[in-house]
Amino acid sequence: MSKREGVSMDYIEVLLSHARQQGYDVVSLLSASGITESMLTQQNDLPVRQFGRLYQRLVNLAQDDSFGLLTGGKTPNGMFRMMCYCIAHCATLEDALHRCSEFYEICKGPTIKPHLSVSGETAHFHFVALKTLPAGTLKNVVSNESPTLIRTTLSIWHHFMSWMIGRRLPLQRACFTFAEQPNRQDYEWLFQSDLRFAMADNRLEFDARWLKQPLVQGEAAWRGFLKTAPYQLMVMVNGDSSVSARIRALFGRDFSRPLPSLSTVASQLGMSDRTLRRHLAEEGTSYTRLKHACRKEAALDYLSCPDLSIFDVARLVGFDDPSPFIRAFRQWEGVTPGDYRKSLLKGSMV
Repeated sequence: MSKREGVSMDYIEVLLSHARQQGYDVVSLLSASGITESMLTQQNDLPVRQFGRLYQRLVNLAQDDSFGLLTGGKTPNGMFRMMCYCIAHCATLEDALHRCSEFYEICKGPTIKPHLSVSGETAHFHFVALKTLPAGTLKNVVSNESPTLIRTTLSIWHHFMSWMIGRRLPLQRACFTFAEQPNRQDYEWLFQSDLRFAMADNRLEFDARWLKQPLVQGEAAWRGFLKTAPYQLMVMVNGDSSVSARIRALFGRDFSRPLPSLSTVASQLGMSDRTLRRHLAEEGTSYTRLKHACRKEAALDYLSCPDLSIFDVARLVGFDDPSPFIRAFRQWEGVTPGDYRKSLLKGSMV
């Protein structure tokens, strides 16, 4: 399945309900975020850009980095950013998830944390109470939260793991403590796995071999990720398993660093140079064309994030100066990056 370009309206309703309970002016929040009444009443999903603006305003108002997510408490602004700094240089997904869990232990506010455990060949991502709190803490927290909030929290963590390794992390099973919901199709779309309801805990299960997957995002990509959050946490990376997709995963989204040679990539994929070229030809591309296409796609993606300057985007896609980036982009799209962004922003307000 391809990327889903919107956030489900039931989660938006959960956020707005929290906002009303805390006394915030919801009408002003929606207006400042470019969200119209028709978007809320006539659409199944809210465009990610508008959601991002709304969420950032709610986080700033509440001074809570985890507003509307399952944490069992209020987490101070900047916590997510600092956690990302702590895990950006981890070697593998396993290292990153363990460090995330440790980070929650030293932060004031949350009462539960993400936790990774392995049973045989299966990895389990779930939640536990902080070490200093009684075991009943988790049950109390979960019992007070809506199925929509729990579902979205697990989905966002899944997206975060997928973003770090540069490709969709295939799940074997998604489990929930609550009964099956009427909107099962939303769960199927988000998790694309076996769904289990009325289970002992809320968790994601996947092949433990994925824990050894390296983090592919470089420093520039992490900076772009933090500038554009929560965009990358709401739009899922593609689930394609072709050779081209595996190479895209190795590239990540940071083109400010030199890309690996074809021979290096072939070795990482466990095949010869000749075999790699043959697979790519069968998929209608070549290594050179794939590199150019990935850089262009990254530029289009980053330009849709208003908080990134043209200079930021140029650096992220491998240009030290905006001028050659502007020339290259004009060749790709027939317009300048600035004009392309203006057309996106104009379209998002329709």
